Amino acid sequence: MRYRIPAALLAETFDVFRQCGGGQRECQLLWTSPWSEPEGIKAVVHPQHRAHAGGFELASDWVNRFWRDLARTGSGIRVQIHTHPHHAFHSSIDDAFPIIHSVGFLSLVIPDFALGRIGFDRAYLAEIGPDGQWREVTPESRLEII
Repeated sequence: MRYRIPAALLAETFDVFRQCGGGQRECQLLWTSPWSEPEGIKAVVHPQHRAHAGGFELASDWVNRFWRDLARTGSGIRVQIHTHPHHAFHSSIDDAFPIIHSVGFLSLVIPDFALGRIGFDRAYLAEIGPDGQWREVTPESRLEII
C-alpha cells in the first residue's frame, strides 16, 4: 500500500521531533488513519515515552490506553517513525520491538534527530515482509507527500 501524507502532517512530524528530542534524544511518532480510508494519513500521534541519545521506551500504560482509543475511533497505526542521531537505518532493537508486527507494516527512520530539511532525504524505510522479516524499501514506493 502507498500512504498519502499531507505536507502539513509531515511538517508537524518534524516539529514534534525537534521539540521532543532537542537535537539530543531519539523520539517516536505514529501516523494513523481510519480503517475506512487506510491510505490517507490523518493524524500524528506522539506516544508517551522516555528518550535518550540511543533510543526510547514507550510507557506501557499509554500504549494500553492508545489501543482502546484506536478501537473507539475506528483507526489504525500505519507507520511508526523515529529519529536516529546520525544516519538512518533499522537497528536490531527496531527490528525486535515494532509497535505492530504485521506484514506490510512500515517503520520510517529519520536521520540527525530530524534537524535537517523536512522530507525523506537520507531517511530509511523498512517494511515487514511475508516472512516476518524487515526489508528496506524506498520511501517513495510507499509514502506520497500531498
